[in-house]
Amino acid sequence: MIPRYSREVMARIWTEEHKFATWLQVELAALEAMAAHGIIPKEAAARARAGAVCDVEAILEIEKKTHHDVAAFVDQVAQCLGEDGRFFHFGLTSSDVLDTALGLRLKESADLLLADVDALLVVLQEQAYTYQDLVMVGRTHGVHAEPITLGLKFALWYAEFQRHRERLQQARKAVAVGKLSGAVGTFAHLPPEVEAAACAALGLEPASISTQIIQRDRHAEFFTTLALVGASIEKVSLEIRHLQRTEVREAEEAFAAGQKGSSAMPHKRNPILSENLCGLARLLRSNALAAQENVALWHERDISHSSVERIIAPDSTVLLDFMLARFTRLLKNLQVYPENMAKNLDLTHGLVYSQALLLALIKKGLQRDEAYRLVQRPAMQVWQEGGEFVQRVQDDPEIRKHLSSQEIAAIFDLQHYLKHIPAIFARVFGK
Repeated sequence: MIPRYSREVMARIWTEEHKFATWLQVELAALEAMAAHGIIPKEAAARARAGAVCDVEAILEIEKKTHHDVAAFVDQVAQCLGEDGRFFHFGLTSSDVLDTALGLRLKESADLLLADVDALLVVLQEQAYTYQDLVMVGRTHGVHAEPITLGLKFALWYAEFQRHRERLQQARKAVAVGKLSGAVGTFAHLPPEVEAAACAALGLEPASISTQIIQRDRHAEFFTTLALVGASIEKVSLEIRHLQRTEVREAEEAFAAGQKGSSAMPHKRNPILSENLCGLARLLRSNALAAQENVALWHERDISHSSVERIIAPDSTVLLDFMLARFTRLLKNLQVYPENMAKNLDLTHGLVYSQALLLALIKKGLQRDEAYRLVQRPAMQVWQEGGEFVQRVQDDPEIRKHLSSQEIAAIFDLQHYLKHIPAIFARVFGK
C-alpha cells in the first residue's frame, strides 16, 4: 500500500512540544546514568523520571527573560522537581542536550523516509515487471538510439532508489549519535561512562570524540543524502515530462475527472506533479549546501549552525517525505500508451537498427570505418529523403556484396534487442 503523505506525521517531530520532550528524554537518561555511577542519588533520578513535566507555555514565558531556550527549559523542569531540581542538567552544557536530542529527531525522520522509500520500491518493481516487454525507443541526446522497454526504465529507477535506501541507512547511522562531554568535549564534569550509558538508553551511539558539539560533517552527510534522493526524483520526473510532450505522448500523469490543465485552454493536460517535484528538488540541494557550510565553525563551537538547522532540518525532512509520497503515487498511476511507443519506434523508418548492420559488416571482415561509412550512406538518405532503411540497405550494391537478403532481414529483428532483458532483471531484482 502506498502511504499517503500526512504533514502531521513528519512535521510532529519538529514541533516545540516534541522538541522539549526529546530534550527531557536526554536529561532523564543523563540523570539515570549519573545515578547508576553514584554521582547523584538514585532516588532523585527515579523521582525525576516520575515527576518531570515539560510545560511548553511556561518555558516560552521564562525564555522571554532568559533569552536562552535551554536555560528556560531547565528552569521550568527544575522548578517542578522541587529539591531534586538541583540535579537536573547537572554537569551538562546546552549542546549536550541539543545535539543529542537532534540525533533522536533526525533518526525518527530517517525512519519515516526509509518507509517512504520502501513503498516506492514496491511500486517500481511492480511497474518494471508490468512493462518488462513493452518496447519503446531508447533516446540519447534526445534523439532515437536503439529499442529498449519501459520495464527497463523502471528497473533502472528501482536500482537507483535501492542505492538511496542504503545511503539513507548510512546517513541515519551518521546522525544517530549523542554526546554528554561538556563545554569543550573533555568530560571535565561527567565521565565518559555516563555518556555511554545515557546514549545506550536513548538508542544512540556516543560520539567517539566531540567538542561542545557533535561535528557537523555528520549532518552535512544526512542533508546531502536527502538532496541526492531528491535529485533522482527530479531525474525521473523530468523523464515523465519529456514522455508527456505532445509530440511524444508515450506516457503521462493521470488526469482526474474534473481536473483542469489550464485556466485559458481547455485541452491542456500538463505534467504539473513532475514539474512540482523538479522544483522542490532544488530546495533540497540548497539546504544541503547550507548544511555543508555548517561544517566549519570557530574553534570548539560557535552558534552559526544553529539558526540554519532550525530551518533546514524540518524543511528538508518534511519536504522529502512529501516528495516521496507524491512521486510514488505518480508512478503508480502513470498512464502508458503502447500504440504511441510503437509509432515513435518506427518514426525513423528503421534507423534504430544501424548498429546491428554495422557490426554484421565488421563480422564479414570489413574495417570499422569502412563499414561505418557503408551504413551511414543509406542512413543519411533516409534522414534527408525518406523511405525505409531496410529497403535502402537491400538496394545498396556495396552492402549487398557482403550480406544476403536473408542476412539483412535478420538484422532488422526487434527481438535481438530484448533477449537479455531477463538477465538484467535477474541482476536487479534477484532470481
